[in-house]
Amino acid sequence: MNEQDNPSIMSHMSVGSNQLDKALVFYDKVMATIGARRVLDFPEGVAYGKVFPEFWVQQPYNHEPAQTANGVHFAFMAHSTEQVDAFYQAAMEAGATCDGKPGPRPEYTDAYYGCYVRDLDGHKIEAVYWDESKAPEGVEA
Repeated sequence: MNEQDNPSIMSHMSVGSNQLDKALVFYDKVMATIGARRVLDFPEGVAYGKVFPEFWVQQPYNHEPAQTANGVHFAFMAHSTEQVDAFYQAAMEAGATCDGKPGPRPEYTDAYYGCYVRDLDGHKIEAVYWDESKAPEGVEA
């Protein structure tokens, strides 16, 4: 995969789950709203992405209980405000806890539209749409 095909600086990220079967049902619904799907499936975890395994949901490697970290969250790129809204709706229907309803986030810039939820294990996840037409000069998504 060359740089033009994948402008991301991230290879992948992982979250641990204490209830993997339920977490996978949750993420199957939520990730589909942004065009992601299961790309790798193992007994101890699943990787989601569009082509490449970018986001893993798994049992912790050390077999200790999964924990969340204060100040850590995972943001998924949406391609419209409607995708952010669908992400939020799917997450709430699948058992998430609201941590910030969909809407503009002018504290970040006028270009930022997002939502925040807590998944079934308490991980903070976000969907964000970056509206290029509203971006500050010189800033691109």
